[in-house]
Amino acid sequence: MPEGLNRRSFLAASAAGAMIGLSMEERALLAAGGNADSASSPNRSIMAVGRIGKVAISRLICGGNLLNGFAHSRDLIYVSSLVKQYHTDEKILDTWQLCEDNGINTMISTVDCPYAGGSDPTLRMLDRYRRERKGKMQWLAQCEPSPTDLTGDSAKAIDNGAVATILQGERGDRWVRENRLDLIEKFVEYGKKRGVLVGVACHSIDVPIALEASDIGVDLYMKTIHHENYWSNRPDEPRREIIENFRDNYWSLDPQTTIEVMGQIQKPWIAYKVLAAGAIPPQSGFDYAFQGGADFLCVGMFDFQVEEDVRIARAMAEKHRNRPRPWRA
Repeated sequence: MPEGLNRRSFLAASAAGAMIGLSMEERALLAAGGNADSASSPNRSIMAVGRIGKVAISRLICGGNLLNGFAHSRDLIYVSSLVKQYHTDEKILDTWQLCEDNGINTMISTVDCPYAGGSDPTLRMLDRYRRERKGKMQWLAQCEPSPTDLTGDSAKAIDNGAVATILQGERGDRWVRENRLDLIEKFVEYGKKRGVLVGVACHSIDVPIALEASDIGVDLYMKTIHHENYWSNRPDEPRREIIENFRDNYWSLDPQTTIEVMGQIQKPWIAYKVLAAGAIPPQSGFDYAFQGGADFLCVGMFDFQVEEDVRIARAMAEKHRNRPRPWRA
């Protein structure tokens, strides 16, 4: 250590040096004490945040599919079972804690997914995480209502601390395709009445087009986006039939149209399936999504992927700070 520089002054100088190169948003966050490096967590990363209403959300959001054992494994029939075996209760708690330690303050997961066979772990594990780990992870609840029960999932989510309710993507696609915007409007109205953010997820770009034209007052959209440069992509297949058939290889049909349409929409955009369900490396997928205008990325992550994904997301958000679509959050 140089002469005249004791340990305390050395640490102070190091901390000041670490501020160099941080964005204005990150410096303000550090000064405010949020998601910042600290003596008790010396390796904690600073993840940029955006704000929707009163809710500050990390640019990278932890997706819930992997934690629930849902893997888009294409023709590998064992993968979902393998993922479910990996994500024990303790592993789920550890993953959320690792996310928080690296600056991810928000996760998206289901409420009581009908495909989980009565074993959806989200509510049970969130309760444990809050009690045992004192976790502060925010929950954006993915809701799967039916035409005869539009509020049950939302009510359960809000009663259990969700800060937002989001209509599940397949329902968003189907109800717009069937011209049942009345169902979506009632779903939105209930969430707003309860005082939380309300969003609609979709795979089809027809959904935000229809909802904007009808002036249904959603707070945010979740829309798939990824490029098509991956080996299992088959651009010769009929594109409009893929969503209806729930094809596992495709999630962002005509991404350029998505970029153009979302570029005209003033509301925040959470992008998902940005890695084409694991087919695209994070560096490439995050780069494309942020450049294309996404305000947030919802990404399923194993615990061993969290730190690298945060590092890449931070770099890509900074790289595209001055992109064509303004940041909407």
